[in-house]
Amino acid sequence: MNKKANMGERQMKTSVTKAVLAAALGAVLAPAGAFAAPAKADYPKEIGKGEGELNIVAWEGYAQDDWIKPFEQQSGCKVNRKYAGSSDEMVALMRSGGGGQYDLVSASGDATLRLIYGGDVQPIDVNLIPDYANFLDNLKSPPHNTVNGLHYGLSYEWGPNVLMWNADKITTPPDSWAAIYNDTHKGQITVPDNAIQIADAALYLMATKPELGIKDPYELTRAQLDAATKLLSDQRPLIKKYWALASDEIELFKNGDAIIGAAWPYQTNALRADNVNVMDTVPKEGATGWADSWMLASKSKHVMCAYQFMKYVSTHEVQAQQEIYFGETPANAKACDAMNALEAGSCSKYHLDAPASYFQQIHFWKTPLPDCGDGRKDCTSYGDWQKAWQKVKG
Repeated sequence: MNKKANMGERQMKTSVTKAVLAAALGAVLAPAGAFAAPAKADYPKEIGKGEGELNIVAWEGYAQDDWIKPFEQQSGCKVNRKYAGSSDEMVALMRSGGGGQYDLVSASGDATLRLIYGGDVQPIDVNLIPDYANFLDNLKSPPHNTVNGLHYGLSYEWGPNVLMWNADKITTPPDSWAAIYNDTHKGQITVPDNAIQIADAALYLMATKPELGIKDPYELTRAQLDAATKLLSDQRPLIKKYWALASDEIELFKNGDAIIGAAWPYQTNALRADNVNVMDTVPKEGATGWADSWMLASKSKHVMCAYQFMKYVSTHEVQAQQEIYFGETPANAKACDAMNALEAGSCSKYHLDAPASYFQQIHFWKTPLPDCGDGRKDCTSYGDWQKAWQKVKG
């Protein structure tokens, strides 16, 4: 098994393996308004000499020796790595011991706003990161890491949640998420075991039931959340299995237990490499997606090393290495040539060279908050979503 396949076995990308870890670790979402973003950030004037050490919380596979060792040699900053198994665990770790234990975290969009509103991370000056200018426009100031015009996260890698199917079993390519919500393929459907899956249902309802008034799949009133929960509860008898790890879904498709489901491009490419005839698409309703950000702890003790690290991992060379190892897409739009040099065709495989219309179909994860973001205060929280997901699963 190659290292990318091994990565699938250990894949910890989302909160799927520990859906209720927040309660166990106390990593609950702070109420909206509990932390007010400062009117003016305290930025360093320049990136100076490092403090000699850097403590990071990261997804497994995000801090490999292939690019960490050269960084340590260049910067003099020794990187101490703590791998987290879920977004909830990342939030808990960044709050443990009163903060200050860690300097950086590679948070996904379902954790970033919790960290921002919890006061766990501080604004960063993206002008100190030269390659920020080369980032995809949609990832320069996305709502999941930018609040009140302040950048609390530096975008890193991303990917869409696609509809994947076995093309030998389903010969007419589906173009809608309806394929996993009707009984045509009952007992052969699989979707992630994750509360953020509610956003996928909300996105489908946004397109098919406009009378619900859903404008953003992450900003749901109680009635809208109830509608999404009902759709997922009705879907439950159709599900063969909720997948926790990428490798779980891969096995389901390999052994024929599942022939259609929600996936990442990683699963599609891994299955094709094993000669399983699968295809994927972003359906006509659009898709959700994840985008990770490096975020600086509010009580970081190694700010210069943190900035040096963010500058380093934003380069197209390092982002290409990360993409090849993990199977995701860089934020740096100039990474294509480096990606193709490492693995022929990988730029197109992971859609970095796709037209803007492809990117615009993706609604990136963000933490559900009671504050709807448009002046309304009647939206449901991440805690509400967790309870709803447990209700779906029974």
